[in-house]
Amino acid sequence: MRDSVTISNRALREGASPTPDRTDDREPTAAVRLAGVSHEYDTGGGFRSRSDRTVTALEDVSLAVEPGEIVGLEGPSGSGKSTILHAVAGLLVPTAGTVALCGTDVTALSNRRRTRLRRERVGIVFQRFHLLPALSARANVALPLVQAGVPKGRRRERASRLLERVGLGDRVTHLPGELSGGERQRVAIARALATDPDVIVADEPTGELDTATGETVLEALTDLGRDRALLVASHDAETLAVADRVLELRDGRVVSDGG
Repeated sequence: MRDSVTISNRALREGASPTPDRTDDREPTAAVRLAGVSHEYDTGGGFRSRSDRTVTALEDVSLAVEPGEIVGLEGPSGSGKSTILHAVAGLLVPTAGTVALCGTDVTALSNRRRTRLRRERVGIVFQRFHLLPALSARANVALPLVQAGVPKGRRRERASRLLERVGLGDRVTHLPGELSGGERQRVAIARALATDPDVIVADEPTGELDTATGETVLEALTDLGRDRALLVASHDAETLAVADRVLELRDGRVVSDGG
C-alpha cells in the first residue's frame, strides 16, 4: 500500500479530508509502456543532409513497467537512459513509437494535455536537485501543488508531512543553501511525490552524493515510492541494486533485460 500521506489530487484541490489513494474499476494496466520507441535529435548544421545532422538517441525500444516495480537503466553516457526518462515524463515526444502512462498514449496528446498529465501522474527526481534557492524546503515541495490549484493551507500541510517522512521535519523553513546535498535530494524526492504520482523517474539520484548519503536518499526514494512505478537511471551499481530488474542500454538500444 502507498504511504498514508498520499491524497488524491481532486481531494487536495477541493479541500476535502485526506482519502486513500485513487482507485478505479479498470483492468490493471502497465504504469509505463514504450512500444517501438525511437528518437533522433537534430543537431542543426544548415545545408547538411538530415542523416548528417541527426543523432539517434533511442532505436526501437519497447518496455513495460508495472505499478510497484523498480526498473533500473544502466549504460554509458549517450546510451539513451535520460532520453527514456524524458519520454516517459512527457518532456519530449519520440520520433517514432508510442509512450503510454497508465493506459494513456502520451504521444497522442497535445502539449497542454501532456503537461497536465505529467504534473498529475509523474514525479521527477533530478541529479542536481533543481530546487528554487529563494524558497524554503516546504515551499519547494509545495510547488507542484500550486500548479495543481491546491489551496495554500493544504499545500503547506501536505508538504510538511512529506518532509517529515523523508526525515526533514525540522528543516521545513530552511532554504536549499542551508541544507546538505543529501537533504536537498530528500526535499526533491518529497517534491516529486507531492501530487501522488503513479510514476517516478529518477535520473542519477545519487550522482552528487557520497556513498553513505546516497544510501539514505535511496531508502527514502524506495520507501515513499513503493507501489508506484519507479525508473532509475544510474551508473552506480549500488543505486541500481534497489531495482527489481535492470535494463542495459547501448547506443540507444536495450541489449539486456535483467528481469
